[in-house]
Amino acid sequence: MDNQLVKFLRQKDFVLERRLGQGATGNTVLLFDSVINEYFACKKYEPSQQALAAKLFDAFVREIKLLHQVSHPNVVRVFNYYLYPDRHLGYILMEYIKGADVGTHLLFSPEDINRIFEQTIDGFAYLEENGVLHRDIREDNILVTEQGVVKIIDFGFGKRASVPSDFEKSVSLSWWCDLPAEFKNSIYDFRTEVYFVGKLFEKIISDMSIEVFKHGDLLDSMCKIEPGNRISSFAEVRNAVLTADFSGSTFDYFERQIYQDFSQKLSDVLIGIETSAKYYTDAPTVLNNLEGTYKKVMLEKDVPNSSVVLLCFIKGGVKYRTKIKFSVEDHLRKFIEMFRSVSREKQNIIIANLSNRLDAVDRYLDEMDDDIPF
Repeated sequence: MDNQLVKFLRQKDFVLERRLGQGATGNTVLLFDSVINEYFACKKYEPSQQALAAKLFDAFVREIKLLHQVSHPNVVRVFNYYLYPDRHLGYILMEYIKGADVGTHLLFSPEDINRIFEQTIDGFAYLEENGVLHRDIREDNILVTEQGVVKIIDFGFGKRASVPSDFEKSVSLSWWCDLPAEFKNSIYDFRTEVYFVGKLFEKIISDMSIEVFKHGDLLDSMCKIEPGNRISSFAEVRNAVLTADFSGSTFDYFERQIYQDFSQKLSDVLIGIETSAKYYTDAPTVLNNLEGTYKKVMLEKDVPNSSVVLLCFIKGGVKYRTKIKFSVEDHLRKFIEMFRSVSREKQNIIIANLSNRLDAVDRYLDEMDDDIPF
């Protein structure tokens, strides 16, 4: 039975409703599934220049892989794909986003600027956390639904970045703004993505004379030409957004107490964080990590290995004190229940505060240390 090929012989049919758009590598149409009463956007790979079909097909397959590996409210969802490699032909079945591009939406609803900016940062912070470079940031690729939800689309030039060579600039697009200084050194990294998102919102705010935007200083720091003068990550941008405005986010005494007990224990346990480590900053991901850890230790009095708690927040190596323990009930369970019960805004503030606390911990190079396990 293992490794047996499973074939579904029933053909799945859709109703072609209308064409949605045409691009250099193909077109997108709207399909309807009458069985589940749902609409889908279907992107067909069929370059207008057939001479490029074979060359660009790998990029189309890479887009499918990237979309299957990400899941976030502000990133377009992919449901299925159909590939015909021998003909260099393919289709991606994605969620249908009924709305407009970010510029058009804000033209008619400029009062949404802060909410749209913050959602866009959330989406790109998630991509950054998962090592995904978009590499084609423009108004057409950031949509807003009729319900006001941001959706980042079109990962045709996207790339998963895990080693230094992945940050080399390997695409040449028609850029719509001044180029960042790192392009002179053929570098395109997450700081570059921060720059282009910043410049996009800077242009929209300027062109539409929007006056209600409340993150002006932060936007300026995203738009610095020199990368050394620029805020360096979407995680930092998101933390800055969260700490800029606490209105409607008052924590009661018990929420504060539970947070402080947990965060103090985290500081007591943690000795060092490996220099290349990153933080989990997406609230659902953090909650899922914590709940998974709790299930593994819920019958214990104390968490036997503190690293399992630390790694709910840190993606990378850690050093910790083995004699100091998290209480399963007083620390872990209470924190999870509090974190689960508060609003998403409060969850993000909690994560921002924990990230600042983690920033105060010493960093170390990834070298073996016999005295302290990690």
